Amino acid sequence: MAANVMEIYGSKVFNEHVMKERLPSATYKSLERTLHKGAPLDIEVANVVASVMKRWAMELGATHYTHWFQPLTGITSEKHDGFVSPQPDGTAIMEFSGKELIKGEPDASSFPSGGLRATCEARGYTAWDPTSYAFVKDDVLCIPTAFVSYTGEALDKKTPLLRSMQAISDQACKVLKLFGKDVDYVSTTVGPEQEYFLVKKEDYEARQDLILTGRTLFGAPSAKGQELEEHYFGVIRPEVSAFMKELDEELWKLGIPAKTKHNEVAPCQHELAPIFDTTNVAIDHNLLTMEMMKKIAPKYGLVCLQHEKPFEGVNGSGKHVNWSLSTDDGQNLLDPGKTPHENAQFLVFLCAIIKGVDEYPELLRLSAANPGNDHRLGSQEAPPAIISIFLGDQLQDIFDQIEHGEATSSLQGGRMRVGVNTLPALKKDATDRNRTSPFAFTGNKFEFRSLGSQLNIACPNIMLNTIIADELEQFADELEG
Repeated sequence: MAANVMEIYGSKVFNEHVMKERLPSATYKSLERTLHKGAPLDIEVANVVASVMKRWAMELGATHYTHWFQPLTGITSEKHDGFVSPQPDGTAIMEFSGKELIKGEPDASSFPSGGLRATCEARGYTAWDPTSYAFVKDDVLCIPTAFVSYTGEALDKKTPLLRSMQAISDQACKVLKLFGKDVDYVSTTVGPEQEYFLVKKEDYEARQDLILTGRTLFGAPSAKGQELEEHYFGVIRPEVSAFMKELDEELWKLGIPAKTKHNEVAPCQHELAPIFDTTNVAIDHNLLTMEMMKKIAPKYGLVCLQHEKPFEGVNGSGKHVNWSLSTDDGQNLLDPGKTPHENAQFLVFLCAIIKGVDEYPELLRLSAANPGNDHRLGSQEAPPAIISIFLGDQLQDIFDQIEHGEATSSLQGGRMRVGVNTLPALKKDATDRNRTSPFAFTGNKFEFRSLGSQLNIACPNIMLNTIIADELEQFADELEG
């Protein structure tokens, strides 16, 4: 099976491995500059990429392509166009140009726009996001794109997200320059843990409220709740395990690094967690994960519920977002090191985050607010609805020292003996974790735990990136001055 996983992983993705193998060297190098350094994309390069991408997709059975985008509906959208191009002699050829790769034109007036467009003003554009790889799904080449109006306003979740990523990168690079580091780009990275319920299809179909709203609106409490919490990390039932195995395989084919799966606390509740990735890619992957969960569950006589609070009186489902900052050479800016009290660079970035969350808690609360999630927050292990930060004993101690003069030491974890000779001494962390803090530091990242399970997490990441970019800009301006 292990060899099979390595074989199928990313097999439906036009990733850098495929690009390097199939694109001419000069084209690949030019595209690489766009991918890693944010260089503008040349139309000639796009033409070559489109031709190679089409050939690769057709080998996987694709007959159509789509600009795959995230309108304000909170889900993804796609319009399929065929590669087929009829010829005068009655035959057909398969065509796909750089222009079609770079730009699409869906009807913008039929999507929510927050009043930006009148219904009669129909033109909208989708623009290729080359930093998120294209993939093949259901015999369609899917090209991740941003979606904007004819007058340039964002009509989607991805455009403001990419802008916020650019903003925080620019300001983080300015701060790093003050530490003598010349960095091209700073990425925000995200690992979204996805909670969900699986219920039997026949039980689901007997409940009109579940079908129409995604949650039960009336009825008796469940016969078995969370009294003994025996479901959490318990043995996974055979039909659920079979579902999870197929889900993993389909996600791996799409290059989605599904890593952890387990039973959650509530009866019939489960979780899937991926390895972290660059924010826009991680969000694309999370939306695909939610789609695949819903699609695969009926094969096993199950229905996947992603509502934040489908059943009263038991845990609801959240989506914990593990958020961090990394330089283009892979350095995690939120890694405190062994002596964080001496790590000035880490403390500057940490202070910017604390200041941002302190000054803009309303924006973070807003980004987690919807009717389903507001049923969940503050009950059955969910974080409270009020935004606060948990730093842990080690960092709290450092800030207490700074407040009263100068930080001269860092608490260390040491080792813990379990009291059984055959068991090794365990390395102990310097601080405990907090499971219910809305925004907790967890070693080398922050975990934003307030978010609901069916949310497109672009919005909270836009808020987070933007407020911290604002704080870093203030820090940089003051230090430069």
